[in-house]
Amino acid sequence: MHELGIMTGVLEAATASAREADATRLLKVTLSVGEMTEAIEDALVFSFEALVEGDPFTADAELEVRMVSPRSRCLECGAEFEHDRFHLFCPECDGFCTELLAGRELQIDSIEVDLPDEEE
Repeated sequence: MHELGIMTGVLEAATASAREADATRLLKVTLSVGEMTEAIEDALVFSFEALVEGDPFTADAELEVRMVSPRSRCLECGAEFEHDRFHLFCPECDGFCTELLAGRELQIDSIEVDLPDEEE
């Protein structure tokens, strides 16, 4: 289950950024995950929930995952198309020389935090 390792890194990065901003709590992490990474969304959520529960700084933090469909460009005719993980042939010319444009990413899009009230 490589999702636990992925979410450990995501949580470490999000927590470090939140603490750097002097946040009092991490509230939410939003991720984009390409389907070609073979990461399973439910396993990502399960891992995140298990990791956040032991720390008051991250307890009750939410995870939003946006799965990104694979999209490629045909190097023969230039057509761009979405596909599943196994069918990479160009639907326009049946070419098999393609370049993957999207679907392998794993990135933190945003984090939401609680910031301390500024005293006037």
